[in-house]
Amino acid sequence: MCEKCSKGKFYITTPIYYPSARLHIGHAYCTVATDTMARYKRLQGYDVMFLTGTDEHGQKIEDKAEAAGVTPQQFVDEIVTGPKGVQDLWKLMNISYDRFIRTTDDYHVAAIQKIFRKMYDNGDIYKGTYKGKYCKPCESFWTESQLKDGKCPDCGREVQDAEEEAYFFRLSKYADRVRDLLVNTDYLEPRSRVNEMVSNFIDPGLEDLCVSRTSFTWGVPVDFDPGHVVYVWIDALFNYMTALGFENDRYHDLDKYWPADVHFVGKEIVRFHSIIWPAMLMSLNLPLPKKVYGHGWLNFNGEKMSKSRGNVVDPYILAERFGVDALRFFLLRTFPFGSDGNFTNELLINTINVDLANDLGNLVSRTVAMAQKYFGEKLSDVQEADETLDAPLIDMVSTLRDRYEAQMDKFAFQNGLGEIFKVIARANKYIDENAPWVLAKDEAKKPRLARVLYNLLETIRICGGLLTPFMPDTAAEIQKRLGGVAMDWDSLARFGVLSRDVVTVAGPALFPRIDVEKELQALEAMTKPTQPELPLAEAKPEIAFDDFEKVDMTVVKVLTCENVKKSEKLLKFTLDDGTGTPRIILSGIAKYYKPEELVGKTLVAVTNLAPRKMMGQMSCGMLLSAERGDQLKLVMVDDSIPAGARLV
Repeated sequence: MCEKCSKGKFYITTPIYYPSARLHIGHAYCTVATDTMARYKRLQGYDVMFLTGTDEHGQKIEDKAEAAGVTPQQFVDEIVTGPKGVQDLWKLMNISYDRFIRTTDDYHVAAIQKIFRKMYDNGDIYKGTYKGKYCKPCESFWTESQLKDGKCPDCGREVQDAEEEAYFFRLSKYADRVRDLLVNTDYLEPRSRVNEMVSNFIDPGLEDLCVSRTSFTWGVPVDFDPGHVVYVWIDALFNYMTALGFENDRYHDLDKYWPADVHFVGKEIVRFHSIIWPAMLMSLNLPLPKKVYGHGWLNFNGEKMSKSRGNVVDPYILAERFGVDALRFFLLRTFPFGSDGNFTNELLINTINVDLANDLGNLVSRTVAMAQKYFGEKLSDVQEADETLDAPLIDMVSTLRDRYEAQMDKFAFQNGLGEIFKVIARANKYIDENAPWVLAKDEAKKPRLARVLYNLLETIRICGGLLTPFMPDTAAEIQKRLGGVAMDWDSLARFGVLSRDVVTVAGPALFPRIDVEKELQALEAMTKPTQPELPLAEAKPEIAFDDFEKVDMTVVKVLTCENVKKSEKLLKFTLDDGTGTPRIILSGIAKYYKPEELVGKTLVAVTNLAPRKMMGQMSCGMLLSAERGDQLKLVMVDDSIPAGARLV
C-alpha cells in the first residue's frame, strides 16, 4: 500500500501464549479473530502491525522442563518452533502476523531489565517479603479474601502458601487513575468487563504487586540483585512495546505504531491488561494503548478449555479434516466475540453444511455453472433489467459494505458475517424468483437471463471480497471463478464493477456437504479431549507374599465424616467395620472431598495398622486411595458388600 493511499496505522496484538503444552482451539479462536481484524484493516487501506508471540518464563515452565528431563529453553523451543508447535499452527491457520516475539529473545530480556530498573529508580518498585497464596497454573498471587472457596478465583484450582523475599510494584499508587480510566473511557470492552474489574479488584483496595521471585530461576534476572528473577507480568506485558523497539535496538518502529489500537485478550487475563498494564505505563509516563478487548471462552462440555484440565480440542485435527477456512469461519460465525461459547463437533459440521455448503458454496457453484452452460466462459453483454425483480437484491448488496463495516469496527465478527449471509440468502432466493433455467428455454429472454446472472455474479464478488478477512483462500478462489476481478475496498461499495461480459471459470464445489453421522463418529474419536499427563508414582521395593498377607484390608461403611479442627488436611471418619464398635480413622484428604459427600459410602481400610496420634486424636487404620499427580480418589466398592468383609 502506498503512503498516499494508506488510512494511517493500526497496531493489533494477541496475548502472548504460555507454551506449557500444545495450544488448543481456544488459542486459535483468539488468534484467528486478531488475524481477521488485521486483514480487515489492511483491506481498508491501513498500515497494519500485527504482533503475536509466546510468554516463555515462569515456575510452571521450569517444573515442566524438569519433569521432562530437559532444560527450560529446550522445552519451550520444542513447543514453539518444533513440529506442530505454535509457529507451525499459525502457519497452518493462515495467520498473517507481522512480528512474532518470544520472551526468551535476547533483545526482550535486556529491555525488561532496563524497564525493571527504571521503575525501581523512580521509586515504584521496592523490596519486601511476600506472604500469601500462589496459584502456579495462573502464575498469580492472591490474598485470603480474594480466594473463592479457598481456591484460585481465576481457574478454581488449589493454591499454595508462598513466602519469599520479593520486589513489589506500587500498584496501589495508581488505583484512582486506573479506576478513572476504566469507568470514564472506553479503554476496556465489552463494558461488562469494567464493572467486574472495578467491583472485584479496585474498589476493595488494590494491593502492591509482587514483581520478582526467588523460588525459581527460569526468568529474566534482576541484574542489580542476583537471585531475583522478574516476575511474569512485567516480563510479559511489556512485549507489546519491546517488539517495536522499546529499550532495545532490534526494532525501530515504536514511534510509528505505539500506542496499540487494540489488545485482544481472553477474559481470564483482562485484569492484568486493564489494571496492571496501564499502571505500569503510568509509572513510566508512557502512552496507554487505546483499547483492551476481553473476549469470551470456548467451553467444552460446559467447562473452559484448559491445557492443565486436559479438556482441549486440537485445531490441527479440525483444520486438516475440514479445511482452514471452514474452521476460521466457524469460530467467528458461531460465537459472539465478547461472550462465551460452547464448542461441539456437531455444531461445527452443521455450520459448515448450512452456511458454507448450502448457502455460499451453492450460490457460487450454481451461478458459475449456469453462466457457462448458457453463455460459455464469457457472459453476454446484451442484458435486460427488470426493476421490480432486481431492485431488492441490488439495493441490499449496494449497502452491504457499510453495514458490514459498522459491525467489524465494533469487533462484532459474528454480526459482520451475518450481514454477508443475509445477502447470500437473498441471492439464492433471487435465483428461485427468476428461474434462469426457464429463461434459458426462450431465446428472446436471453438478455434477461444474462442480467440475472450478472446480478448474481456481482453479488458474489462483493460478498467474496468482504469474506477476505475471514476466509482468505476462499475469497481468492471466488475471485478466480470471476476471472480475477477487482475486490478492493473501494470497489466493494459499488454495484456494477464487473464488466458485462465477465469471464467465469469453472471449479469444484467450494464446500462439499458432510455426512453428519458418519463424520461425527470419526471426529468424536479423533478429537476426544486429551487427558492431562500425570506423573507415575515411584515403584516401591518388592515384598514377599507373606508380608502382603499380613495386611488386613476390610470393607467399611462411613457413618460420619467431619473436618478436624485446626487442620486444613484432615478429615475424621467414624466407620462401621462389622465389629459392632465404630472405628475412627483420620485421613489427609480434605482438599479432595467435602465431608458430607462421603457419608454412606463403602470404602476399604487397612485395619491392622498400629494406632497413630494425629492432631491430638487417635487414628486406627488407613483408608485406601489411588493417587496420581495431584489427583486422588478413595477406593470405593459396591454398596452391597457388607461392612467387615475382607479383601482377599
